[in-house]
Amino acid sequence: MACEVTRLRIIGEICLHTFDFVSVGAYTKDTIVTRSGTRQVHGGGYSYSAHAARLLDQRVGAVTRLAREDVDSTRLLRESGVEVMVRPSEKSTVMRLEYPTTNVDERILTVTDVADPFRVEDVVDVRAEAILISASIRGEVSLPVVKAIRERARLLGVDVQGFVRIVTPEGKLAYQGWPEMSEVLSLVDVLKTDAVEAEFLTGQADIRVAARKLASFGPKEIVLTHKDGLLVLANGEYFEQPFRPVELRGRSGRGDTCVGSYLSSRLQSSPEQATKWAAALTSLKLEEEGPIRRTRSEVEELIRRQYS
Repeated sequence: MACEVTRLRIIGEICLHTFDFVSVGAYTKDTIVTRSGTRQVHGGGYSYSAHAARLLDQRVGAVTRLAREDVDSTRLLRESGVEVMVRPSEKSTVMRLEYPTTNVDERILTVTDVADPFRVEDVVDVRAEAILISASIRGEVSLPVVKAIRERARLLGVDVQGFVRIVTPEGKLAYQGWPEMSEVLSLVDVLKTDAVEAEFLTGQADIRVAARKLASFGPKEIVLTHKDGLLVLANGEYFEQPFRPVELRGRSGRGDTCVGSYLSSRLQSSPEQATKWAAALTSLKLEEEGPIRRTRSEVEELIRRQYS
């Protein structure tokens, strides 16, 4: 039987799918708790980053793990033109994110269920100019799967969080040393981290020093987010831009949106231009809960007004 490419495909026969940008990561069913209330949100770095990449009118795909009852969570992605490739899991990852203070980088994360890990066969049919691994928890994407994805992408992006975060016996997310760090980072072109993760991995509180130390393991470019903005280290040169949201309402997904917009922009722009694009797009995302729903023209207008 011939392979029919659709926007949503549950794994069956193997067909080759070619894209500009692909995100890989488990869907997360999120409960977000802030001082303003409690909300249920469809999450997962794979979704936030794919939504961001779509603003550049690229061919965007997304490979995710979720329970069958959560397939409708992919509707927004499909409606925006992203081809979603669902790898069924017995359970979806279920996460609770609590923000106890006004400091958006201070949060408590707990997990009650975890999706099945990705397998090599889950990515064999995907090829892309850039693939971003947007895992949430260690074990979601193993080293063999990273190696398989490396063979299928010209540029490989990796988010640190999916390799340093573990679920404790109490169900909380915590950082733990990354035994395979050297081997994984030697395969990576663009590494995404935040300031807390960077300090944990390097012991350096200075984000510039931490970025340079991470780059020494092999990544060509470091994308480091912090509460005020974005630092990029590329080809030995630093680029920095602030986040400038009018109102901060959507902290969850900040880093995923930022790296998705940066990596997709790098397919057609310099590191300096991609840094501006990512900072501006992420600023607009921060104004609303959920994935970015603004337009390319709105991002370009913000760049003209605030990032010239």
